[in-house]
Amino acid sequence: MTHFFLKKGKPSGKRVRDLVQNSLIQLRHQIANKTLDQAILNSPSRESFLEWILENFKGLQRVQKVINATGVVVHTNLGRAPLPKELFEELLPRLCSYSNLEFELETGKRGSRDTVLRNLLKNLSGAEEAMVVNNNASAVFLMLRTLTAGKEVIVSRGELVEIGGSFRIPDIMRESGAILVEVGTTNRTRLSDYEQAINENTAAILKVHPSNYVIEGFTESVEISKLVKLAKARGLYCLHDWGSGTFYQFEQKALQNYPTVQQEIQKRADIICFSADKLLGAVQGGIILGSKAAIEKMRKHPLYRVLRADKVTLGLLESVLEACFEPESLKEKVTSIRLLERTPEEIRAQATQMLDKFFPESDSGWSVRIEETDSRTGGGALPELPLPSSAMVISHPRYKAQEIQNWLRSQSIPVIVRVQTESVWFDFRTVFEEDEKVLSETLRLMLKSSILEQAEET
Repeated sequence: MTHFFLKKGKPSGKRVRDLVQNSLIQLRHQIANKTLDQAILNSPSRESFLEWILENFKGLQRVQKVINATGVVVHTNLGRAPLPKELFEELLPRLCSYSNLEFELETGKRGSRDTVLRNLLKNLSGAEEAMVVNNNASAVFLMLRTLTAGKEVIVSRGELVEIGGSFRIPDIMRESGAILVEVGTTNRTRLSDYEQAINENTAAILKVHPSNYVIEGFTESVEISKLVKLAKARGLYCLHDWGSGTFYQFEQKALQNYPTVQQEIQKRADIICFSADKLLGAVQGGIILGSKAAIEKMRKHPLYRVLRADKVTLGLLESVLEACFEPESLKEKVTSIRLLERTPEEIRAQATQMLDKFFPESDSGWSVRIEETDSRTGGGALPELPLPSSAMVISHPRYKAQEIQNWLRSQSIPVIVRVQTESVWFDFRTVFEEDEKVLSETLRLMLKSSILEQAEET
């Protein structure tokens, strides 16, 4: 039992004993109350009870390092944007000591924790005012609660998205106190639809970027600049939930046309908000930019203290924003930008080098080849824009791709891959150079058929 936990990178020693004892208490309770799985009661055995205890431990694993071979750069299930190591290390001395987080050194009086960030964001974006909360869902909620509670907010039906984890825009609006007014249809919404929905109880027009899906074909939507013009003419707020923003102009062909924050600010929405841990490549946070009057109202709302960011978030975000002032070196400093900017040739060379190490060992039934593939930005951003990449594709006639995938995921440093066409795909866009040694050791084990056979037996 202890060996199992040590191997899996899970709790060990006294922690394991405590977990086992607690599980036995639960087991006795379920037996006494006849709530235990009937299959175990029908054929009780040491093995069946051990299996139950192990199942009971699921979800108790530590958050641990994994190798991301999916090709999804901002992977929402794997921690989103990997933090820039160099910037994090520079920040550590401040985080591990006291700092002037809310203290004015010049006056000796209490200060504001986000003064530095506000100035950085205003200088980078050209916005009148800025603020930061703990994530973009919080930004949307605070924006609606402060500016539109009890009033109507007009949204296109095609933008009533679910943003992950079953959190839906209509639900957030309802909880904020805003009254949702849907206009248009799923695939087509015109400016006239917004115009006809405005009445004396309307507070705002909300534009939501449908970043985690795309509708193609017979479609129509209204540009934010036209919504801004309409809102200002009718005395309304124009609010923009952008989802994912960046200050960096990508060189990657697939991303070249994605607007920067600076360009988006020029469209003059009253408020624009987006996540800090997607295309920006920073830590989790919600960035809010726009009208000074609107943001000052949000800053004074009691909810702001509930949703404010902590010193780690503020510090890391500050480091990334400072790096944004030097765009020529940004892709070397910010990990996710570097991954997004990798060329197909660079990725193919890395994948081929890994294949060449193991091709001689692939005569035991393993099929190993390099294939062109498409990576994804991830993070609910730009689903319609594939990034050309290369993958090492592995299969074996005796093993299902799912079995190989499960085995890779069970290693002390799990390897997360894609399965398609009955093969396992290692997309090297997201494989770090420093992870190649661990990956090669894992592959060497995997290419020995007996390893998978042992896994099947257990």
